[in-house]
Amino acid sequence: MKRKLLAVTLCATMIAPAIAQEEITYRQHIEPMLKKYCNECHAAPDAPTMADFKLDEEKWKKAKVGPRLDTYEHLVILVAYPSTGAIMRRLDDGTSQYANGKPGNMYKYLGKTDEERQANLAIMKAWVGEGGWNLNRMKARGDVPALTKEQFDKLELKY
Repeated sequence: MKRKLLAVTLCATMIAPAIAQEEITYRQHIEPMLKKYCNECHAAPDAPTMADFKLDEEKWKKAKVGPRLDTYEHLVILVAYPSTGAIMRRLDDGTSQYANGKPGNMYKYLGKTDEERQANLAIMKAWVGEGGWNLNRMKARGDVPALTKEQFDKLELKY
């Protein structure tokens, strides 16, 4: 287990500098990743908007269909507002503050291997912006405080 964790850490450490040198954009990096890993459930012909998903979550979960992620606008709803941090909570690898070591329920879909998932997560984090990746919501919930203006201002989300 320690070797696997070391390998994943080394892989992410080597990928992060390369990502930092390149401007990560929705069109060039995030959209292709979402199409490859998420479209089956989040761009299905009947996939709901986030607002429609919230009206009947049980129905959509039973059908294994998630809220739409097939446009920049739909994704920004799950990152910035009104469903602040939703994508981060689902894609997080469990290492973020408030994750308590538990990966998000969609992290496993970011790739077939730990290395691939870590590389794709690093790209998502770079797109969100340094300091922008957090699990907070717009309003506090349980032990997790509300998103601060300073945290919100760190979101980059380049198109």
